[in-house]
Amino acid sequence: MAQFNADTREIVVKVVYYGPALSGKTTNLQSLFQKIDPKIRGRLMTLDTKDDRTLFFDMMPVFFRTRAGVKVKLKLYTVPGQVMHESTRRIVLQGTDAVVFVADSRRSEAAPTLAYWNNMLKNLEANGLDYRSLPIVIQMNKRDLDDARGDGELGDLLRVIQPRIVPAVAIRGDGVLETLHALLQVTYRTLDKRFGLEATWQVSEREFLGQIFSHVDVRGSRLAEAPAR
Repeated sequence: MAQFNADTREIVVKVVYYGPALSGKTTNLQSLFQKIDPKIRGRLMTLDTKDDRTLFFDMMPVFFRTRAGVKVKLKLYTVPGQVMHESTRRIVLQGTDAVVFVADSRRSEAAPTLAYWNNMLKNLEANGLDYRSLPIVIQMNKRDLDDARGDGELGDLLRVIQPRIVPAVAIRGDGVLETLHALLQVTYRTLDKRFGLEATWQVSEREFLGQIFSHVDVRGSRLAEAPAR
């Protein structure tokens, strides 16, 4: 659940990037780190193993203040993908408000991708989070590869819930901003419905998204053609 502090007028939202090892979770955060204005983002903290795989998590805060004086802070996390770090993934998911599932688009990775998807749903339930109402977006990464699955081949990931799917080539930065924008849009609407962001805190969807993406280099992305609303 998002943290609301009425005394300091601060809202903290936790976003987690989840997925198999080497699917592109850390690549997403590294790309965002390069695109977001240093004035509104903190340091990208990461702890990697010698083979450059995330050991515990990456974390990058993004913050801004609204016209009504509300401070909004996003905490972006990744989870480690290796099978051995199951307990760490479950811990990182605690208290999350929204999830990006970073899927490897390759047909050869369909089975492990589905296994991690089901693992994520199980870990959300273990943390008392309802994945049927939690904001979730699937990023189909590595769509540039020859054996990438098409949109009609993703039914295995859509049997339980049907979240929005965003195609991406994260190593080039393609789809990274679109994924975050899609997730934050549904996150805002979910939080507004539950906590009255606009009615109580005077934070509209347009300002919520606009304050973030007006400080992001959107050149080369679809957001450059369709500004946040």
